[in-house]
Amino acid sequence: MAKILQLEPWIDESELDALRKVIESTFLVEHEFSRQFESQFEELTGAARAVATCNGTAALFCSLKATGVGHGDEVIVPDFTYIATATAVILAGAKPVFCEVEGNYLSLDLEHAERLINSKTKAMIPVHLYGQAGNVDRVVSFAKEHGLAVIEDAAQSVGVTFKGRHVGTFGDLGAFSFYGNKTITCGEGGMVVTNDPELGSKCVRLKMHGRDQKGTYLHEEIGFNFCITDMQSAVAIAQMKKLDAIVEKKRAIFDNYRMAWQGIEEMEPMAVDADCEPVHWLSVFFTDRKEELKEYLLKQDIQVRDLFCPLHRQPCFRDLGIQDDYPVSDRLFRRGLALPSSYSLTTEEQQVVVDAVEAFFKAS
Repeated sequence: MAKILQLEPWIDESELDALRKVIESTFLVEHEFSRQFESQFEELTGAARAVATCNGTAALFCSLKATGVGHGDEVIVPDFTYIATATAVILAGAKPVFCEVEGNYLSLDLEHAERLINSKTKAMIPVHLYGQAGNVDRVVSFAKEHGLAVIEDAAQSVGVTFKGRHVGTFGDLGAFSFYGNKTITCGEGGMVVTNDPELGSKCVRLKMHGRDQKGTYLHEEIGFNFCITDMQSAVAIAQMKKLDAIVEKKRAIFDNYRMAWQGIEEMEPMAVDADCEPVHWLSVFFTDRKEELKEYLLKQDIQVRDLFCPLHRQPCFRDLGIQDDYPVSDRLFRRGLALPSSYSLTTEEQQVVVDAVEAFFKAS
């Protein structure tokens, strides 16, 4: 059997057909397909406004700047997240402040967050990791008590709902990513969602050189070029038609792993909040023998990946003067493993993974 990949997108003729339509139209940047993609995303999330961007980091940046984050400000971010959550804060001119996470749902630890708040704190970024949502309602309530903006990093959580609402719609703004390995993809691409019309308009101006619309040369504000293309949007529209099938398959993959390994105490599935309808962008499990298991599976041509390295351990953040310890983040990184989770994963391939994990633990 060929190598079993950890993650790959579902791309076929439908994306090629969509691209062909854009190329034949000759309108390549932010035209009809981009407006259609934004409209479809508003329908999916229930948000009043969706603003497409060139990538997820740009979506975070625009969200931060729209809420007024800038030089001299601090923004609380989870220590356990992808690095773009923090670098977007730096791009906005502010300082990311790393907060410990809860062990069960990988969410912001609000007791630690309380100790981090000072006169410079301007916003918080809860992150919905690996297609799971947790405690976002409590984060929003906490932030309101302290007068802070909330930008949800939902880059990994297209299709995820919490208490019946799509993630990204609880805070002031939400940011999504359509990078090549995401649940739906257009290679690169991002989206800001908000229910605040003024924040939505600010994001449009921020991503389009300070203008409210293309074709004019009056720039009301300082802006940048973070526009999406119609080529990206056309691919994303084709992907949106596949979203229900992808979500169903990813949930089934995770459940199959979980059921198959119920008798293996050493393999702990990622916890899912009872109020969350997850997508399981990645099928994440935890074990004290992660390094040994990873090495064993890679030798079997089964591709697996570590989880995100905690921010406080990133070499690029040495100059931030990190003082706190982050035992939960460290433990998650030390024990967490992402298993093959692609839509294209066959029943036979998943059984190979299941059997390999069982063989590893039986042999030791």
